Amino acid sequence: MAARSGAKSGVKGGARRGRAVAAEAVVEAVDGGLAELIPDRDRPRGWTLLLDGAPQSHVDLDAPDRLTFEYQRRLGHVIDLAADPGRPLDVLHLGGGAFTLARYTAATRPRSSQQIVEVDAALVQLVRRELPLDPQARIRVRALDAREGLGKLPDGWADLVVADVFSGARTPAHLTSTEFLAEVRRVLRPGGIYAANLADGPPLAHLRGQIATAAGIFPEVALAADPTVWRGKRFGNAVLVASDVPLPVAELTRRIAGDPHPGRVEHGRALADFTGGATAVTDASAKPSPVPPPSVFR
Repeated sequence: MAARSGAKSGVKGGARRGRAVAAEAVVEAVDGGLAELIPDRDRPRGWTLLLDGAPQSHVDLDAPDRLTFEYQRRLGHVIDLAADPGRPLDVLHLGGGAFTLARYTAATRPRSSQQIVEVDAALVQLVRRELPLDPQARIRVRALDAREGLGKLPDGWADLVVADVFSGARTPAHLTSTEFLAEVRRVLRPGGIYAANLADGPPLAHLRGQIATAAGIFPEVALAADPTVWRGKRFGNAVLVASDVPLPVAELTRRIAGDPHPGRVEHGRALADFTGGATAVTDASAKPSPVPPPSVFR
């Protein structure tokens, strides 16, 4: 989910074809609500996916290495820094959306092996039909709950696990706990990276709890967010990054600070101070992430 606005209009049209004439929106009921694919006015084959009015992702079929939403750009930086440029990776994506980050990885790291786990089977069918994947990309899509799909992978399979899972604009409770992150670490290879799109607003209790939870499983944790989110001034996205080895914090900081919507990265003592004594979340205490205020999507 992206805390930004997106236009909505039109009825079902030919999203798969080039735009000799102006394309229309694709509107279709899926398991998780009403999905809308909104054509990008500036990109001939660009599309924004909304679920029940909440922007989920943007994809440009002509330029899959172009990321538009600020949280996706930040996750893209993590993908870029996960290994030497161009080196193929084994990547697990928890949450599918429009498959934007899997397409980005395939474009920037050819021959990567990727799995997407997306619980909404009808959404998977819609995206496959209207925004087809490159047939040369090694991407497998599985219609499963994220935690169930994670549990099916062997130990040490992934170089990178990317979590971007929202249901009704909220991260489900069972994907916020220590037990969930222990499974993530099991699936990661030594030196692998976990990156997650989170969303929270003042007083940032959810964000603090997620940092504490990650710090209980991974020795290295960093968080990137807009300065106004850090200060608790507004609801927004934050990208959590964790590993069992030192993270490329300096380069990640430089790249995120240079984005069109500059962000700030914290780690180490500063991040621990921000957490402010928050305790780790367990399956027994887990709650979904907060409900975004209506103004977030206007």
